[in-house]
Amino acid sequence: MMERKEILEGKKRIVIKVGTTTITHEETGNINLGKLEKFVRILTNLRNKGREVIVVSSGAVGIGRNVLGLDQKPETIAAKQACAAVGQGRLMMIYEKLFNEYSQLTAQVLLTKESITNEECRKKARLTFDELFRMKVVPIVNENDAISADEMLYGNFGDNDTLAAYVAELVDADLLILMSDIEGLYTDDPKQNPNARFIHTVTGIDGQLEKMAKGASGDMGTGGMRTKIAAAKIAAASGVDMVIANGGNIYSINDIMAGKKIGTLFLSGQHEREAEYELSPQRAQYRRPVKKQKKENQREGYAKSLYPIEQKTMETAIQTIGGCHGQLHGNTR
Repeated sequence: MMERKEILEGKKRIVIKVGTTTITHEETGNINLGKLEKFVRILTNLRNKGREVIVVSSGAVGIGRNVLGLDQKPETIAAKQACAAVGQGRLMMIYEKLFNEYSQLTAQVLLTKESITNEECRKKARLTFDELFRMKVVPIVNENDAISADEMLYGNFGDNDTLAAYVAELVDADLLILMSDIEGLYTDDPKQNPNARFIHTVTGIDGQLEKMAKGASGDMGTGGMRTKIAAAKIAAASGVDMVIANGGNIYSINDIMAGKKIGTLFLSGQHEREAEYELSPQRAQYRRPVKKQKKENQREGYAKSLYPIEQKTMETAIQTIGGCHGQLHGNTR
């Protein structure tokens, strides 16, 4: 069986999706410039190592909503498109400014469902990405929310988890990383079920696994675990391995690339036979009584082992000082 490190460290073409909650402040909805700057530095360093990187960035609608002073998610399509039009420009401006600090070129790529499902559009989109890779440019992708032409015919992606999976399929990526507000996949909701265990590695997606998924967890984002499972199915069918990880620590991208146990790894058909389905141990509260008993046994054993040494040491001390019949001779002056 292959180790996680063996599977991940050789990945060359990587699609990384960052959710709205990853790149904005929870309290205000404004861009988290500190985290975004770290993210850009990580991506540039991956480029410096010879990796090809595509960013699928959420946040346009959320940022536009914040800029326009809207308290809640837009309810109509027109309002959502207006927020996207305002937010996308501001988001790209910030990305370009940050990447420019490292002399890294970027390109904005706005896709619709037609770009993926229409064969002619798909070919042109693939040629564009290939040329951008050849030019050593980092494509920054988002769904073109500001237009609705042919939406009735082709539909839309609905969320950027699905968009990222389709992009990974389109460019024949080696790895898809979904950075979100979710640690990864659990056997159940850990907030509701204390018996829920974290799943490190998934080797196949079945009906039972899909039942573990939950919906969106926040007001700013649109995706939840259900959309990530759907994205994993698209990626796996395309031969792309996928990792779900928490974007709270953006440096975990480096740990993922180093093969550390960060997030949940979904293996594609190419690797699902080379690794095993892996669960974390039971939660600490259930291991605590066993650990406590083990420590008590260790202390008891340690105390018993010390008794003969202490007894011998005391006898030697009494003889040295001059003990007789259980009494010590001291200085009587």
